[in-house]
Amino acid sequence: MNAQDDLAIVDQVMARARSAQKAYEAGATQERYDRAAQAVGWAIMEPARNRALAELAVKTTGLGNVPDKITKNHRKTLGLMRDIATVRTCGVISDDPATGITKIARPIGVIGAVVPSTNPAATPANNIINAVKCGNAIVLSPSPKGIPSCELLLEYVYAEFDKIGLDHDLVQMVPAPGSKAKTQRMLESADLLVVTGSQDNVRRAYSSGTPAVAVGAGNVTVIVDETADLAAAAAKIAASKTFDNATSCSSENEIVVVDAVYDSFVAALANEGGALVPASEAQGIIAKLWPDGHLNRAVIAQDAAPMLEALDMTGKVPDDTRFLAVETDGIGPDHPLSGEKLSRVAALYRARDFDDAQGIASRILDHMGAGHSIGLHSSDEGRALQLGHAIPTCRVIVNQAHCFATGGAFNNGMPFSLSMGCGSWGGNSIDDNLHWRHFMQTTKIIREIPANEPRIEDIFASYWKDAGE
Repeated sequence: MNAQDDLAIVDQVMARARSAQKAYEAGATQERYDRAAQAVGWAIMEPARNRALAELAVKTTGLGNVPDKITKNHRKTLGLMRDIATVRTCGVISDDPATGITKIARPIGVIGAVVPSTNPAATPANNIINAVKCGNAIVLSPSPKGIPSCELLLEYVYAEFDKIGLDHDLVQMVPAPGSKAKTQRMLESADLLVVTGSQDNVRRAYSSGTPAVAVGAGNVTVIVDETADLAAAAAKIAASKTFDNATSCSSENEIVVVDAVYDSFVAALANEGGALVPASEAQGIIAKLWPDGHLNRAVIAQDAAPMLEALDMTGKVPDDTRFLAVETDGIGPDHPLSGEKLSRVAALYRARDFDDAQGIASRILDHMGAGHSIGLHSSDEGRALQLGHAIPTCRVIVNQAHCFATGGAFNNGMPFSLSMGCGSWGGNSIDDNLHWRHFMQTTKIIREIPANEPRIEDIFASYWKDAGE
């Protein structure tokens, strides 16, 4: 099959999606959209299917671990279903007599979604649910290693669609084998793009000519100050750092600890399976983690034992080691520990005090991960506000396990999502978690109301007082 045939196949997929979407929208009711979203949610959450998807994901991508992927598939989907349960996405959604404006929810059309191999079931399921909840069709473009998981997920989705009489063409994927040309054709043909994954894909989406919602790179930095509950902070960081073998973009990559509690915190980390690698041995870790200038695939998102073996640390750290904390003070392109590591390896920085910790964190995020998020373990509420005013970030996660909190949790108010917008700092068009509202547009009915025209002196009186007329 030649390149033109490949593109013709993508064109056919997009045409079927567009036809299915128009039929789905025609005469739509909120119940129709809700049932479709519930069908997709159950397609991934049904326990036997969830396990099958988790096992296939680990087998085909080599990333993460099965128990944590089962947890992720379940909790991320359950949280999203909770978030959208009572949301109106069909028909009149607001009517304000004071402004004379009535808003009608309208689908966007065909969503094109690029999804990563790190979450090859949870991310596409999240996108599908949001798309059909808002009346859209969706076409997925998985990474090459994520194709089997995506195919199996769609098989499960179609089984549920058959129960409620929905067209399979509402949810499709770019046919395997994947290619940049096929994905590009999808990017150019969709009505809206949702992109999670490599920054190359993000750039291609933004330059495709199609409106795009894309997310930035993660490189989470977390500060532990002298007021923190050190045992709790260490436990939360360890749980987050090791979850699904650090596949999450919200996994802690750099830990900045103020000097006054540095040694005590290192001891608390050790109690949670975090082994200290002193600065004198950091170069050896760097050499094995980036043997040819690229992350070592034998380390990326692996369980502790193979990770330690690949880094030649077996027997050099305690037997119960779950992750490594490598001392360093370098930041920037010449210091790879200051970037995202996608593994059970964190960089550990010592700061003089909180202001120094803030400066270190800011420099790290300026190097990589700007806009995504920063963590803080502290009992001083003012410090969270200080970071929020000063750091180039869209989220300050306070006293929480970062990878569980950033994308929404049952004990915080963030919407459940696997895709975090990073604002202008991360080169993104959104600064919040990707959620249902990004999959919908509105038509406004605008009526005449009594005039609300101010006097010029009402607007400028205070200015004239300070600056003169």
